[in-house]
Formats: sequence, C-alpha cells, structure tokens
Amino acid sequence: MSVAVLGVGMHPWGKWGRSFVSYGVHAARAALADAGIPWTDVDLVVGGETVRNGYAGYVAGATFAQALGWNGARVATSYAACATGAQALDTARARILAGLCEVALVVGADTTPKGFLAPNAGERWDDPDWLRFRLLGMTNPAYFAMYARRRMDLHGATPEDFARVKVKNARHGLANPNARYRKEVAVEDVLASAVVSDPLHLLDICATSDGAAAVVLTSLEYARRHGIASPVRVDAVSTVTPSFPNTVLDMPMLSTDSAGVVGAPERTFKESIAHAAYEEAGIGPEDVGLAEVYDLSTALELDWMEDLGLCKPGEAEALLRAGETTIGGRVPVNPSGGLACFGEAVPAQALAQVCEVTWQLRGQAEGRQVEGARVGVTANQGLFGHGSSVVLSV
Repeated sequence: MSVAVLGVGMHPWGKWGRSFVSYGVHAARAALADAGIPWTDVDLVVGGETVRNGYAGYVAGATFAQALGWNGARVATSYAACATGAQALDTARARILAGLCEVALVVGADTTPKGFLAPNAGERWDDPDWLRFRLLGMTNPAYFAMYARRRMDLHGATPEDFARVKVKNARHGLANPNARYRKEVAVEDVLASAVVSDPLHLLDICATSDGAAAVVLTSLEYARRHGIASPVRVDAVSTVTPSFPNTVLDMPMLSTDSAGVVGAPERTFKESIAHAAYEEAGIGPEDVGLAEVYDLSTALELDWMEDLGLCKPGEAEALLRAGETTIGGRVPVNPSGGLACFGEAVPAQALAQVCEVTWQLRGQAEGRQVEGARVGVTANQGLFGHGSSVVLSV
C-alpha cells in the first residue's frame, strides 16, 4: 500500500546560528510550494524531535504547526535518533492509509552544537550512551573507527578505499545547492587530513550541521483528484529493531550478545532494516536504481552497500573502485553527496534522503541526475535499536 509524495523541500545545511524552528518552517513552506498545496489543506503535521537546544524540540509537531500558523491540524512528534525523519514519515503514512487524514506535512530540523554530539547533562548509570562518554570518553568517531577496522580485518579494505568514498561523494555534492561542503577533494587530501580515530581521517567523518527537510504526503486518491496521475510513491518504510542475539557491535552498546547458546540470527540488524523494506515493497535490491545511505563515515557507506544487498559481503570495495556507485554507474550511492557533504542534522537527515530520491525519480536533480531511475532506497541507523529504510518509486 502506497502514498504519494507531492512535495519536498529543504533548508540548506550549514552552521547558521538560528533556531531549528526557522529552518523547519523554511523547508515546510518549500515543500508546500513544491506540492502546490495550501497550508490550510494540511490536516496532519508530524515533527521530528530534536532533543537539544531547549523546550520547543520536545513538542516538534505543535512547534511547526504554530510557527506556520494554527490551522486546526492534528499533530504528532517522533523521535528515533538518526532514524527520526523516517519514523515521522511512517506515522504520517499510517494515518493516511488508515483513512484518518489526506494531507500530511512531515518536518525535521536541527541546530547542532559545535563539536561532537553528546548526551544531555545529568547522571544516568543505566544509559549506555551516557556511560560510553563518562567511562570511556568514546565519541562517535571512535565507533566509526571500530566499524572501519572491522571492515579492514574482514574484507581487506584500506584507508585508500575509505578515501575514495569521500572523493566520490564530494564530487556528487558539487551540484547540490543544499549541501554544506561543495568542494572536490582527492584521495591524497583525505589521507593528508588529521587522523581523528585510526584509521579514519578528518575528511572520512561527517560534521554536525544545522538544516531541515520536509515532505508532503497525500493519499493516492487526493493526488489523482488534483491531476497528478503518477506521483512519486512511498512503497515501504522499515523501522525494525534488532533481533537477539545481536552479534555485531551496535552503537552505543559496549559489547555484543553471546551466540553460544542461541545462534546468530539470519540477518544482522542493518541487513534486516533493508530486507523488511524490500519485502513490504515487493521488490529486491536488483530493482534499485539509486541509494541514499547513512555515511557517518566513509567506511560505513561500504557496509551499507552490502547491508542493502547491492553487492555481496566483501564486494563493496570492488564496486566502488569500478565506479559502479558513482553517478553513471550501475547503482549510484549518495548522489546527493551524502552526510559527507551535508553533515548531521539528526531529525532531518532521513527526510533529506527522501527529498533527494524524490528529486531523482522526478528527473529534477540538476547536475547530479541519475538517469532512468525508477526505484530508490534510503537507509539510516540511530542509537538504541532505531533504524529505517524507505523505498520510493515512480
């Protein structure tokens, strides 16, 4: 069962020094204009929650509804760490499919602190995210480096391979007006940048950013009544949790589960995210024309290529080296430029992926267009068992 994507909009990523509400309103108005739908027609607003920067983030749905001008719409708020945007999208989709609304506006926006993302203040001895900072001083790049080292040990990846991911994404992002970093780099530039957490360099790791994205969803019937016979459709949203035992380290946990008594599940957590989306959409990875994945680090993009089934385990480096994941290749990955060019704006990034795939499927991604794509997939993972994958088609 599908819903229509009639409008998408973004606020450019960067460090702008303003409230996340102003970014979200900008993106929402852009999405409504793109859809050609007046604000008064919106009967549901779903906000992606940001847990930093004060009170308003905790009531994100109502925050954006008020900022746009109260119109009587129902509201909801979602939080799923870095998968927040997709969970908010799924809330809107579910209400549309249930017949409880026809037009939903989904907004995610953030204003990030300088430096590493860190837990809120206070002592929480049962919170592994707080513990890893308090006990280990382990910022996110330390986890990214552990994943990268695992890939090197299992599949023979090299720092040069990781650098090639950055080079590719930087080239993709050159033509993206919403990207924060629009500068071409070479492998040598990546390897010459400071080591943040061995084997990852500064240019291997995404920044933290301000930004926003918004999506207008409607029922297919609403789209047809308004003369749009073949809109971009959301065919699946996966928000599955891990299965016990979790035998691959999953940030921010400090250890894995033992598989000594209970055998490892058929799929890892990240593999199960995409599998559930494909199953719901009735497609397979062979149908995918492009992918927007969660490249917190360059090494993680290589993992996601395999988790999405775009290639077999251990084959991502070969696919990258052959140019198959660049625009013009077999299955372009992160044609937007990815987080490498945007940085993290947590509640917005899963929605930003949906925006990019929508523009690609419409043929509107000027300067970075993937030709002939009919199906796109996104992938995200957040703390504490949150994950998401969205399948869109046209």
